[in-house]
Amino acid sequence: MKKILILLAATLCMVLTGCNKNSYSQQRKAENKLIENFISRNNINVLTTEPADDYVWAENDYLLVPGYDNLYFHLRQAGDSISVEDGDTIHLDPIDAQETVVMRYRKFALTENADTLSYWSTLDQAYPTEFKYLNTSTCEATGWHVAVTYMKYTNAECQIICPSKLGFTADQNSVTPYCYIMKMKIKR
Repeated sequence: MKKILILLAATLCMVLTGCNKNSYSQQRKAENKLIENFISRNNINVLTTEPADDYVWAENDYLLVPGYDNLYFHLRQAGDSISVEDGDTIHLDPIDAQETVVMRYRKFALTENADTLSYWSTLDQAYPTEFKYLNTSTCEATGWHVAVTYMKYTNAECQIICPSKLGFTADQNSVTPYCYIMKMKIKR
């Protein structure tokens, strides 16, 4: 009986781990290669230092976010601001910790030839994704919180290239990198 249980346990172990023959390390290397290929295919200009607040982002400028491996941020729209007499603009109140963020987004995988197809979108849903800024129990995707830090203001739009370890749990388990196009509103 003991031999049967051991054989059954060994078989179950092989079935559970045999579906993916690559180790986690190999999966991460493959994921990094997908990100590199996406950057190359899209002629992305990687910035290694954070631009000044008044920097005008070119369409293909992406910041390699300091301290985060393979997280890239691109500001598409700075968010709400007001004009002042001398022609400058002043942004309205930036986001604070624990404020509620309402996010609409499109998500697509970075696999070869798949980056033109939308994988998931909240653009046509009545209730977009909502979470508390810097509270990972309401949104476990670290990459999103980092993006909000750079977006700063309501109605800001960005695009991020997010490795699996900074994404949602399902993304972490599948070791799949995604690109998100996100529009944020601060719920006040």
